[in-house]
Amino acid sequence: MGEINEEAVQAMRAFLEALGLDLRKCSMEQTPARVAGMYASLFDGVGKNPDTVWGERFASDTKGIVAIRHIPFYSVCEHHLLPFFGEINLAYLPHDGQVAGFSKFVKVVECLSHRPQLQERLTAQLAEAIQRGLSADGVLVVVEAQQLCMTMREKGAEGTRTMTSECLGIFQEDASLCQQAWMLLGGRRK
Repeated sequence: MGEINEEAVQAMRAFLEALGLDLRKCSMEQTPARVAGMYASLFDGVGKNPDTVWGERFASDTKGIVAIRHIPFYSVCEHHLLPFFGEINLAYLPHDGQVAGFSKFVKVVECLSHRPQLQERLTAQLAEAIQRGLSADGVLVVVEAQQLCMTMREKGAEGTRTMTSECLGIFQEDASLCQQAWMLLGGRRK
């Protein structure tokens, strides 16, 4: 759990007590510390710059699109501080064959998702980080998630998934390349 932030622990204690919970009676004496530690982990991407994650780029002979599918993620909705989670699929067209190690994409996803977020913003930030970090000629990011702030609060919303996409660079200009990227991510030909 790392170093305990006593200010966060006391704030959580005050919050729970303000809701009328008797922490001793409910056997929740350690809950404020556990919650403060959990949120410290959920928000460990705050203040981190995804541009520092890329590291070394590699020269390759590729002239085609590179796709990475089913990257799991979790984040916290900034409106209700409840989790949203799912998978990220992305495709990029390397500039002059310059590629990054596949694990770097997972690290960029973690950096940007481990902060209070909106799914739409996360999608755009990921696309921008890939384009900027790799000088990619084109980027497509698709995020599919379950939003607990919706499914827990709205009757009939259980199992609902939300999808967002962001398309940058040559994929915005060239419909056939964009379609190829979508197909690599599991889309269908129209």
